[in-house]
Amino acid sequence: MIGIIGGTGLYSIDGLQIEENRTIETPFGNPSAPVVIGELSGRKIAFLPRHGVHHQILPSEINYRANLWALKTAGARKIVSISATGSLVEEIAPGDLAVPNQYLDWTRGKRVSSYFGNGIVGHISTAEPACPALTQQIKESAERIGTQIHFQKAYACVEGPRLGTRVESFTLRNAGCHLVGMTNVPEVFLARELQLCYCTIAVATDYDCWKDDPSQHVTLEKVMELYGKSLDRIRSILTQLIQSGEPQKKCQCGKSLENAVLTHASALSNEHKKILAFMKS
Repeated sequence: MIGIIGGTGLYSIDGLQIEENRTIETPFGNPSAPVVIGELSGRKIAFLPRHGVHHQILPSEINYRANLWALKTAGARKIVSISATGSLVEEIAPGDLAVPNQYLDWTRGKRVSSYFGNGIVGHISTAEPACPALTQQIKESAERIGTQIHFQKAYACVEGPRLGTRVESFTLRNAGCHLVGMTNVPEVFLARELQLCYCTIAVATDYDCWKDDPSQHVTLEKVMELYGKSLDRIRSILTQLIQSGEPQKKCQCGKSLENAVLTHASALSNEHKKILAFMKS
């Protein structure tokens, strides 16, 4: 099952035949909202708005661990994150879509970034954090409807909630990043710890603030306007993706915890063992 995390402006999925609004309790607290489980194009999906149903949760306040845990509990094994982003390069124009394959953590330590800790020590590989098989599926889905998407891009995640300064924008550009947003870290890394496939479909809504022309600098008004105009294309891609079923290309996301946990089983409590068993399931 595909789990969809809706970002700014995407709080529901048109055409989704809702079967259940499922309130899911997790060992890490409550997710942003009940998980909506339903059928789209003949296939079941799970949907969760990361900022809450009424967009009442700041990026740094999101319970990322609970959100991913809840989606996996609901049956999702592939996660597609929909996110508004700023573009740090000329080639990605406002209104363009992009699927990053790399993520830079530029947050400030306010977010709990791992399921490990509190008695469980583990280290996963995140050299290639985006799922290549799911990326290929998104590419093929976009091609079928004639929608262009940029691939092989790097997403920098900042803390927010303020929009960035010019020197920050240039710093991220010089670091080799193409997109900047506030929400995909630690989301992408938590998905890997849960052995879930994960990809972002990013909507470039502005040029952040690196351009000399002040009229090109990001404002909330521009973000909402362009994001809203892009939702129909995103929904079309998602419909194609859901209809495509299982990917032909295989990935290793479901094996990310192999040899990753260092804590000896004898040192784990029953609660630790339950958490690890779910992570590996």
